[in-house]
Parts: sequence; structure tokens; C-alpha cells
Amino acid sequence: MRPKILDHVALWVAERDRIADFLTEHVGMHVIERTDTFTLVGADARRSKLTLFDADGPRERGALRHIALRVNDLDEALAELPEDWPLEREHGGVYFDLYEGLRLGLVEAETESDYDFDHVALFSPRPEETAREYESYGFARAGAGAEAAPRVEVAGAFVELWHGDSADDGRPLLNHLAVLVDSADEHVQEANRTGIEVERVVDAPNTYAAFLAGPDGVRIEYVEHKPTFALK
Repeated sequence: MRPKILDHVALWVAERDRIADFLTEHVGMHVIERTDTFTLVGADARRSKLTLFDADGPRERGALRHIALRVNDLDEALAELPEDWPLEREHGGVYFDLYEGLRLGLVEAETESDYDFDHVALFSPRPEETAREYESYGFARAGAGAEAAPRVEVAGAFVELWHGDSADDGRPLLNHLAVLVDSADEHVQEANRTGIEVERVVDAPNTYAAFLAGPDGVRIEYVEHKPTFALK
């Protein structure tokens, strides 16, 4: 499997408009697409997006610890946040809680695109084993992150695995992680050869995607952009 970038992180939320408004007003994003069931936000339609799916009522934290975004100038990015918003400096970045258990971070590092993904931190009851499993899904092993957490990466964006309980009682905040690929069908064929469960294939107007059952129950989407991809 050959993912190219970490394309988006999809979440289940009860107040997607409230979250989208915060992200567009304070975190350098814009609404890329809005439908009856989801809102897609990001600084760039072709990478590092958040998909906010409608959910009934609050969700469980589950596997998702936080999502950290990379910026060239941290002080400049912090100046865009509300003055009285509680912030925590830890692990080389600044982190804050948004709504519904969603925790975001800002990390200063050289980047071609501000508000690109730096890392997604996940809880796992067996981080080392889980990191090895991610390698089977096309992620590359990387050096340890904060708290010596094992990490894997796709084109410089990391999935960081913290030891912890990822249970969610069937109502997770995290819907799935998505990586961009040249051919979703090729990844379906490879998954079938290696015994990885393919949950479904979705043919949408701008994308064609395969959803695979991933490590620790985290669903992974392999998405290709169609030649007619028109989101901005």
C-alpha cells in the first residue's frame, strides 16, 4: 500500500456548525463543502482537512487524543485565537479543547502550508504492536513522539500512539483517518490479498474511496481524487 499524504480526519460531532465556525474564524480554515450530513473544512481542499459528520448527542473520546496542526509562526497563529481561550503548552506545542471532546494543537515547524497536519494522537492499549500494524497499511515507521509514543507517518504527517484506553461504547468521536492514494481499487486488491477487511467502497462526485478496518478498530479510508475534483 502506498498512501501519499494524510488527506483528512473525519469526526462525529453534534454541533458541526459551532465547530466549523471556530475553525474558520480562528484556525485558518474555510468551509470547503457543506451537505445535509457533513461539513468539510480546511486550509487547502487537497490536504489536511477535517470532515465533521452529524451525530446525535455527544460522543465518547475513544481512540482520539488530539489533532495537531503545523504552522510556520506559532505566535501569529495563537494571536488568531480568542483572547480568553484556555491554552496548555506541552510537548513542543500549544493545545486547547474545542467542543465535544475535540482537542486541537498548534505546533511550530517549517511547512509549505499553514494549518497542515502535524500529527494525530491516538490512544492504544498496545502502542508498539499497533505501530507495526500500521506499517501493513502503508504507513512508515518514524521516531518516537511525545512521551516516547511510537509514531508512523505519511509524507511527514504522523500518527502518534499513546498508551491508553481507546474504548468508546460504540459512539466514537473519531469516524476515520483518510489517506490520499493514486488508486483506491489497487488498495482494495492488496487488502484482499493480505487479509485486511474492506468494509465498503464509495463512489462520490469528487472522490472514489475504499474504507478498510484498521488497527485498534480505527477505520482507514484510501481516497483518490477524481480528474474532475473541483473542491477549493
